[in-house]
Amino acid sequence: MRQQDIWGVEAAQSYDTPGTGMFAAEVLDPAVDRLAALAGGGRALEFAIGTGRVAVPLAGRGVPVTGIELSTAMIDQLRTKADEAAIPVVVGDMATAEAPGPYTLVYLVFNTISNLLTQAEQVACFRNAARHLEPGGRFVIELWVPELRKLPPGQQAVVFSSEPGYVGLDTYDVLRQQVVSHHFRYDESGRARVFRSPHRYIWPAELDLMAQLAGFELESRQADWAGAEFTAESRSHVSVYRRA
Repeated sequence: MRQQDIWGVEAAQSYDTPGTGMFAAEVLDPAVDRLAALAGGGRALEFAIGTGRVAVPLAGRGVPVTGIELSTAMIDQLRTKADEAAIPVVVGDMATAEAPGPYTLVYLVFNTISNLLTQAEQVACFRNAARHLEPGGRFVIELWVPELRKLPPGQQAVVFSSEPGYVGLDTYDVLRQQVVSHHFRYDESGRARVFRSPHRYIWPAELDLMAQLAGFELESRQADWAGAEFTAESRSHVSVYRRA
């Protein structure tokens, strides 16, 4: 499955859920607050900018934002909210594409680094972030913690969400650190539509080693954008790396 095929027109048009889910104020506002502070008055670059869920409100705070995005369908959806002059976007892969810089902040949110399906591509993503940053600039990653402790021997799948009209489950290939997320949405007749996306999951310690290879140091790690303590029970983390 190619990422540009997964994130096509249908996915882009259904991605935005204003006021709910990942677009809920309690989810989005703390992320924008933190990123605006980390930008420190400088320019920000978003890898995999998508439909502008974070970039549009961040630009509204006065932070100049540029994006890199592989899916032209997602960019088209972004353009319904902000034109090229307001938020310029380079079409390309976040591991290799270049945007005019430099920047004080590069960020990659909502687990998107895992869309790169090999370790080599993920390391290249860190190196690409380093190329775009000023000395002392920051690379911020929001990522989930793999839930392998929920998998008993012989079981390959775990349900990560279940609510009226929706079931989400992940199937794991622990040998290759691969996971496919399956999103089942049911209409009023009981029929289901399925959206699948492949990922390569990354442990926090492995992420830190990738950062070190690209010339970064871990500055902080919290369990969420609001700054909750990261513990062994945390299901996700926001990690801030600083370029030496």
